[in-house]
Amino acid sequence: MDSKKLITILVPAFNEEAVLNMLYERLQKLMDSIIDYDFEVLFINDGSTDNTLNLMKNLRNIDNRICYLNLSRNYGKEIAMIAGLDYSKGDAVIIIDADLQDPPELIPEMIKYWEQGYDDVYAKRKSRKGETWLKKFTSKMYYKALQSVTKIKIQKDTGDFRLLDRRCVEALKQIRESQRYTKGLFSWIGYNKKEILYERDPRAAGKTKWNYKKLIDLSIDGLTSFTTAPLRWSALIGLLVSFAGFIYMLVIIIKTLIYGIDVPGYASIMVITLFLGGIQLIFLGIIGEYLGRAFYETKNRPIYFVDTYNEEKETNIKK
Repeated sequence: MDSKKLITILVPAFNEEAVLNMLYERLQKLMDSIIDYDFEVLFINDGSTDNTLNLMKNLRNIDNRICYLNLSRNYGKEIAMIAGLDYSKGDAVIIIDADLQDPPELIPEMIKYWEQGYDDVYAKRKSRKGETWLKKFTSKMYYKALQSVTKIKIQKDTGDFRLLDRRCVEALKQIRESQRYTKGLFSWIGYNKKEILYERDPRAAGKTKWNYKKLIDLSIDGLTSFTTAPLRWSALIGLLVSFAGFIYMLVIIIKTLIYGIDVPGYASIMVITLFLGGIQLIFLGIIGEYLGRAFYETKNRPIYFVDTYNEEKETNIKK
């Protein structure tokens, strides 16, 4: 008799003590009801400062399907996910947030499509309950802008909640960027994808760890990771401004030399100087973003360190 396939449920967590037990209860019911597969729940403790790690240890003591990976500090969700992929053992990996906004009950449908041959079964939100109008609007505009400047089809209204076949996992493990935008990497690796629509629930408990600063940082990572369009825009706008300046120079020369008109200068010079100075600083900032990414990547540092994997301290370096 063939052995059962193993499915890893990967859960990145940072200060999620308020919701972790509720998540486990729902996962436990789900795993017990699906008897055709073996399951591993891999919690990633991303440097939590509350009781999250102890809760993970307690859950492992009562259920041997639970594993936990304790990172040496807080690296952020993007790094926590690649750490989880590195340590996952399953034939397929399901990534799910700890806050229960993504319903675990959708997992059987994901498995069904996986068995039909799909490599990446991702959940797309039909609605975004619990989010402000501003966040919904800015998210829509961001994905629209990102899609317009990249050749890769970026999945809209789609988070990290998905099932990945082992070959997708192995492909993502080969990408060792330290400045990661995993939502784009899911699209970049390709393979056979399947969309599932679902209603996203509000957070079950606790507070969100995302704020606008982190969202802006993630958005910039997305733009700089998958397109050089901002650099091209900088060159194009610089060309247009230079052309406009040349035309304006000709107008001044004609008025002065041919018509003898005294052109007032101080106010117009100040306005033009401030305008051009502002544009130059903006373009330097854009160039700086790309240069900064190159700077971090050329260091070739390990992207994370692990303190403990289950009860054992880790001494090996993951890069």
